[in-house]
Amino acid sequence: RFIAKPCAINLGIQDSGPHRAQPNAILEKVFTSITKSPDGKRLEGLSKQLDWDVRKIQRWFRHRRNQDKPTTLTKFCESMWRFTFYLSIFSYGIRFLWTAPWFWDTRQCWYNYPFQPLTSRLYYYYILELAFYWSLMFSQFTDIKRKDFLIMFVHHLATIGLITFSYMNNMVRVGTLVLCLHDASDFLLEAAKLANYAKYQRLCDAFFMLFGVVFIVTRLGIYPFWILNTTLFESWELIGPYPSWWLFNGLLVTLQVLHVIWSYLIIRTASKALVRGKVSKDDRSDVETSSEEEDVTSNSTKGILSTSSNGSNRLNGHVAGGQWTGE
Repeated sequence: RFIAKPCAINLGIQDSGPHRAQPNAILEKVFTSITKSPDGKRLEGLSKQLDWDVRKIQRWFRHRRNQDKPTTLTKFCESMWRFTFYLSIFSYGIRFLWTAPWFWDTRQCWYNYPFQPLTSRLYYYYILELAFYWSLMFSQFTDIKRKDFLIMFVHHLATIGLITFSYMNNMVRVGTLVLCLHDASDFLLEAAKLANYAKYQRLCDAFFMLFGVVFIVTRLGIYPFWILNTTLFESWELIGPYPSWWLFNGLLVTLQVLHVIWSYLIIRTASKALVRGKVSKDDRSDVETSSEEEDVTSNSTKGILSTSSNGSNRLNGHVAGGQWTGE
């Protein structure tokens, strides 16, 4: 409210929503009580009842669906908040872990386990991360759904479960490595969204490409060969198969499966960008556009972060046709 909104206004982002649908009591009743996306048979019936062309009715429903979506200014403010959090928590984590012995030698995560001290910096790092992921868990039900809603839901459950489980079992050392690794790419994704909303397309594409590289390196390279290696093999070697070993590593492997899915989506999006010359629409998004917009843009390329569309979950994100998503 006091920082992001003034920044958005200075960048020329207006607090104006999408085109509003023409007031119509009959169509409004159908929209609110029956369906937001009528089929062909219902469209024909409404066309006869209103003496409207079917295409005009389809356009009305598209406008009506779009007008409930948040404005570009709202999305900019949300992304700026997330960018601030991700960058701050990642900086804090790197500064803290740089002097931690287990950052350089993962076997240190298991020496003298479970009798390892919980310092105040470790405690606050964990509590901040847990609070943030709980907020993501709740907010995804109020945001507009994307195609990867289920994936993001599983991701948040696995993340909250891992943070809570590792804290209760004093596995905070390896837990800090997992948290810091996941925060490494998230602020770049939010930076790409901010550049998109401000209509700096080249900067947006550059941030997205950088995000893609960091995401793939950390999630498909460092995570399996550094994190999973120590939780699966080094822990077994140093402290043996503790009772919760299977649950703990099962959750970590679940995250890795999600990493592979997201990496595939990122690579596919980047490939389209190289072919078309700019980052194109994200495959995860359920994007609504009016028929007028379709006529205007049918022969042009739209950016993957097009400000005329919207999404909800993050490509952890959780990439959207109008908004990039997740972790």
